[in-house]
Amino acid sequence: NCDNVQGFIMTHSVGGGTGSGLGTLMLERLAVDHRKKSKLAFHIVPSPNISNCIVESYNAVLATHSLLDHTEVSVVLDNEQIY
Repeated sequence: NCDNVQGFIMTHSVGGGTGSGLGTLMLERLAVDHRKKSKLAFHIVPSPNISNCIVESYNAVLATHSLLDHTEVSVVLDNEQIY
C-alpha cells in the first residue's frame, strides 16, 4: 500500500502484440483511474534491420497514437541503437 503515489513509469516494446496491446491498455486504464498522476513511458520501437516479423512496424504505428494520448512524457527508443 502507498499513501501518496506521485506517478507511474512504464517501459515496454511496441513491436509485439503484448507490448503494443497490453501496454496500451494498461496506460489507458491508468489514465482513467489516476487522471492527475503523471505517467512516464519508455517505448522501444522495432528496427527494420533486425526485425524478425513483418507486423512489428504495423503494431508500433497503431499503438503510437494511443500511447501518446495517455502519457505526459513519452521517450521513444530505437531497438537497433540500444541493441
